[in-house]
Amino acid sequence: MTPAWRHLLRAWHLQTSSPRITKMCPSLSRGAFRTSVTKLGLHPKPRMPPCDFTPEKYQSLAYERVLEIQNHHLIATRIAYFRKPLLLHQGHMEWLFDYEGNRYLDFFSGIVTVSVGHCHPKVNAVAQKQLGRLWHTSALFLHPPIHEFAEKLSALLPEPLKVIFLVNSGSEANDLAMLMARAHSNSTDIISLRGSYHGCSPYTLGLTSVGPYKMELPSGLGCQSTMCPDVFRGPWGGNHCRDSPVQTTRKCSCAPDCCQAKDQYIEQFKDTLNTSVAKSIAGFFAEPIQGVNGAIQYPKGFLREAFELVRQRGGVCIADEVQTGFGRLGSHFWGFQTHGILPDIVTMAKGIGNGFPMAAVVTTPEIAKSLAKRVFHFNTFGGNPMACAIGSAVLEVIKEEKLQENCQEVGTYMLQKFAELRDEFEIVGDVRGKGLMIGIEMVKDKVSSQPLPKEEVNEIHEDCKSMGLLIGRGGIFAQTFRIAPSMCITKPDVHFAVEVFRSALIQHMERRAK
Repeated sequence: MTPAWRHLLRAWHLQTSSPRITKMCPSLSRGAFRTSVTKLGLHPKPRMPPCDFTPEKYQSLAYERVLEIQNHHLIATRIAYFRKPLLLHQGHMEWLFDYEGNRYLDFFSGIVTVSVGHCHPKVNAVAQKQLGRLWHTSALFLHPPIHEFAEKLSALLPEPLKVIFLVNSGSEANDLAMLMARAHSNSTDIISLRGSYHGCSPYTLGLTSVGPYKMELPSGLGCQSTMCPDVFRGPWGGNHCRDSPVQTTRKCSCAPDCCQAKDQYIEQFKDTLNTSVAKSIAGFFAEPIQGVNGAIQYPKGFLREAFELVRQRGGVCIADEVQTGFGRLGSHFWGFQTHGILPDIVTMAKGIGNGFPMAAVVTTPEIAKSLAKRVFHFNTFGGNPMACAIGSAVLEVIKEEKLQENCQEVGTYMLQKFAELRDEFEIVGDVRGKGLMIGIEMVKDKVSSQPLPKEEVNEIHEDCKSMGLLIGRGGIFAQTFRIAPSMCITKPDVHFAVEVFRSALIQHMERRAK
């Protein structure tokens, strides 16, 4: 459908309740979704919402040749999902098409990266125009798109976060933020939360605290991890603790306005400060919601108190907005705003360029001056004309199409629908998140809350793919499904995704019974 019609449809969905959607679109009701039969058993297969986009005919390498090249030359990146990896050919908004023309609803958006939709028409047009004008200059020269983007981005951040460093990836941004923190504080130690992911460069591997990304050789020296305040899997927390429309089912003694779990986790944070780092520290990194760890949310008020403790030790506070920024959480444009905090440094990437390699570090004039005194920072490709033109277009689309509001409305609706599946199925342990950043944690049973074995999670993942839904994986044991679609999705997309996931769970429970 045309961009104008998509925008009208989305605006209509934001103003209507689900009964009216069903009445206007009878094909979107639960019964109507089930019209064809899956290969597994006799369960009807949910029907996809319509899409009027037709992909081009695939005319490139044969599938077998792609696999051969992958196995011989790209061994280091052989991490593709699924027993038979998907060979993707084309994308359009929330849809992806494989080389055989099969259509998939992309609910992981290139690992939380395609913010406004695959090949968004406006972003495409801006990219093509800039491509014909000027690709690259470096920071040694001036070019208006670079400065236009800097002005637009700075307007979205509160004072005194107004100095922008443009780089190319989230790892690069966090590398630079680490350097800034140490240059400004004249200290070395940096703290991050267990389960955090801040990059895979030699520097940021020290911050990242997820098992598969750790190695035996020294890397990221001067980094210390502290307990993740996970109110589902951690020792404290329950059904009053999260800033989310959906709470964990675990009971707690906290009151809505006074979180005792937060106090317990802060004591653990203090213990780290008192035993594992020097008296003066460089800083503290935190994702507003942990991404790779499966959309882990902290108790309300935790980050605010942790930031205060870090500043008492002379450290700076860094918000890693690589996955949470640009309106994805719905209620606010930046994840740190949902915690009522003001960081000293903000890092961002992924959604900033809708898939184009781009990232940024935003900080205060004071910290920027501290860095300049220590090192001449230069980045050849950071802030190149192509990236900045695309970045500006992405910001414009987010505003014009009210995508932050869409994240709030559609994301809340989706969270509630997935929470119904948690109540229905014993193996769905937790549903959490905010806006369009959602985690569904799978367990053996709700009593033990032990992670569902990876092999069983793989089967559910495969079944979702076979029905046309692409979702991500996360968590320390790869036990959590990550839902983070492009911010343009609609309620009919959610209906389809929930029905697919429900069908996959039913099929899995039947396999278990056999």
